Amino acid sequence: MVLFKRNPFGHILFIKKWLIRIFGGITHKRYRGFNHLQIEGSEIIKTLPETNVLFISNHQTYFADVVAMFHVFNASLSGRDNSIKNVGYLWNPKLNIYYVAAKETMHAGLLPKILAYAGAITVERTWRSKGKDVTEKRDINPNDTENIRIALEDGWVITFPQGTTKSFKPVRKGTAHIIKQHRPIVVPIVIDGFRRSFDKKGLLLKKKGIQQSFVIKKPLEIDYDNDTIDQIVEKVEFAIEQHPSFLKVVPAEEIEN
Repeated sequence: MVLFKRNPFGHILFIKKWLIRIFGGITHKRYRGFNHLQIEGSEIIKTLPETNVLFISNHQTYFADVVAMFHVFNASLSGRDNSIKNVGYLWNPKLNIYYVAAKETMHAGLLPKILAYAGAITVERTWRSKGKDVTEKRDINPNDTENIRIALEDGWVITFPQGTTKSFKPVRKGTAHIIKQHRPIVVPIVIDGFRRSFDKKGLLLKKKGIQQSFVIKKPLEIDYDNDTIDQIVEKVEFAIEQHPSFLKVVPAEEIEN
């Protein structure tokens, strides 16, 4: 039956649609009400193909960043220009949007598990476990990279290539390998104001009246055949404004967080 149509990961699309509608409705005022989300570049979203698009972004909270992206993407596809006015855009949301998240984060409680159903591709971080860096890096789980491939073939994937909410941490080479291997259109996003608005998990509102920014940039120019992994990493760092050269223009409190 159409009602029980599933995506490649076995999730029932009818359930996913209602999760996005419900949680989108609950969270809308966090970006247009208690705080204000200033958006730039939404016209780029409308020009993207249906599949094989990889969004790369800096990261400030576990969940609020991704939720904002679901709002902005769906609002843009519904004809809003740099606005999430009128939450009705969530009535018929794009259902093939996925996001890469740490497995331990998405398994930490009932709410994260519910949010994972909305599109999480859970991966095991090789460099970190239980909130701490590990001295001996674990091998990459081949199932993780395979799931990202499947998601790209089915739709759009959001990833945070630093793998942490801390500013100016190195971009992980795994993202560059994904770009080189699967050749997606790579769209950079730069966000700000989220760590001032929310707690680290992005679930609790910490402060009202914060100006949040959400800048969508033009797709990266990448030579998939000739660019090295290190060159792609550097392009990603500059695109999401996390290259060390940006340190001089960022307030110290932002770096410490």
